[in-house]
Amino acid sequence: MNDGTTSELSYAADMQRVVHFFETLTVASAQEQLERVYAPDAYFKDPFNEVRGLADIMPLFVHMFTQVENPRFVITSTVLQGDSAFMTWEFLFHMRRYAREEQRIRGATHFRFAPDGRVSYHRDYWDAAEELYEKLPVVGSFMRLLKRIARK
Repeated sequence: MNDGTTSELSYAADMQRVVHFFETLTVASAQEQLERVYAPDAYFKDPFNEVRGLADIMPLFVHMFTQVENPRFVITSTVLQGDSAFMTWEFLFHMRRYAREEQRIRGATHFRFAPDGRVSYHRDYWDAAEELYEKLPVVGSFMRLLKRIARK
């Protein structure tokens, strides 16, 4: 964590810590490092969840490992401006019940850092319809049909 100053230079180290956290994420590392990476009252939102606080964020990371096999993030770029950061990523995994080939979701996250360098705001942006639902056997056919109808 930084020394409490709000300079962009100090947040660069914090951003690197966030990148490392995601690129090496496991259930154990989430449990060990979450409170070093996220502020106690951090806000978290993705296409399926909206929660506040470590007690509600932790189960989301654990749940990810029960839903899919071999999940991992590849960080493709980061941008830092003041206490705000933007990170693009690829989430790679195998679906437990469906396709055995590796799946890929492309997305981005907007972060804001608290003065102590921990994440106070985490907002994921990714298209659940295109990146997830269209890849499911039955739902995927329906989603692709809806997409074709919407294009007309």
